[in-house]
Amino acid sequence: MERSERLDKLKPLLRQVLELLGEDPEREGLHRTPERWADALLTYTQGSLVDPQEHLKVIFQLDGDDFPLGSDDMVIQSNIQFTSTCEHHIAPFRGVVHLAYIPNPDSRIITGLSKLSRVVDVFARRLQVQERMTQQIARAIDESLNPLGVIAVVEAVHYCMIQRGVEQRASTTITTARRGAFLTNCKLETKFMDYLRLRNGNGII
Repeated sequence: MERSERLDKLKPLLRQVLELLGEDPEREGLHRTPERWADALLTYTQGSLVDPQEHLKVIFQLDGDDFPLGSDDMVIQSNIQFTSTCEHHIAPFRGVVHLAYIPNPDSRIITGLSKLSRVVDVFARRLQVQERMTQQIARAIDESLNPLGVIAVVEAVHYCMIQRGVEQRASTTITTARRGAFLTNCKLETKFMDYLRLRNGNGII
């Protein structure tokens, strides 16, 4: 279904929602709200129509001299910002993702750094729960690049906990996902966390 057709179907439904909330959709401030709301919802969830593997197809191969066999050196990308939508309350949650993967010495494949951020964006722009999103990010990188190991750490604040319910305004949620060597060698995760502490405490930016 084309975006324009989806917009046309959503607008009357969202107008009805406004009416059920006791609002007048014809008043000046709300006159175009159903249209804007529908467009925003489609933008928030557009990752559902994107295959993250398409981004990870952009790969590069390192020369043997540049990639020592058996290396456990990591490619790390930290503080990837995202905003997603909680599927339980249709409320936003936002935070950062920290990623690392260890390229496989047999294939010597790496991907473009921007592609890791794009993978995060694809999964964030869906109706989500943080726990699943974290696993999806790690799985996509693992399946596409066949690295020795992958780790993803996600930290987020959830507005469904801020605006309603327990109203915990200072609470954050941390989730992790590990694949390959990060599951079997706990020293790798410690090394990864040390790099993050170095970056956040003494980074060059």
